[in-house]
Amino acid sequence: MAQNSGIEWTDATWNPVAGCTPVSPGCLNCYAARMALRLSHMPNSTGDKYRGTAKRAVDGRPVFSGKITLDRDALNLPKSWRLPRTIFVNSMSDLFHENVPDDYVREVFDVMVDCPQHTFQVLTKRPERTLTLADRLPWPRNVWMGTSVESARYYRRIKLLQTVPAAVRFLSCEPLLGPLPDMPLDHIHWVIVGGESGPG
Repeated sequence: MAQNSGIEWTDATWNPVAGCTPVSPGCLNCYAARMALRLSHMPNSTGDKYRGTAKRAVDGRPVFSGKITLDRDALNLPKSWRLPRTIFVNSMSDLFHENVPDDYVREVFDVMVDCPQHTFQVLTKRPERTLTLADRLPWPRNVWMGTSVESARYYRRIKLLQTVPAAVRFLSCEPLLGPLPDMPLDHIHWVIVGGESGPG
């Protein structure tokens, strides 16, 4: 499934993967976990896709459970969109999650290669895996690669991203949870900054 997006920096979302696992404080109030929990209660294929991917934490917050669902029905969806779009890839997951098979990551990249009319924004909190797979992936100019940096403690993610052979590299500093002094911006082309959103 994909949809027009209310996210300010993209036109649409495309989710060939559902589910994730929290890895840092930026995951504490994840909008995607909240949405996945809501979608999992739908009595259709959308509900099936998200069922079990999110749960309520002890304090009642929605959190991702660690279950990953590969949605092959959504895999070729961008090929049906003829007009160019800027597409956020896996707004409801992380393509470079350790439980997404290498071959499936490659299949997602192959779709992006086959759709040069679109710009694909791939965002990860796991740039170490991105770097591990980088030599086995095509890097067309329409694939932008980004990582999340919620505080200076995660500058190591930037250093890893800087070595990924993407034409455009970007940072998502949202939710911004702390100061970012002397942020290393060499070979970074774009920075998104925002606070937390949602209940509380």
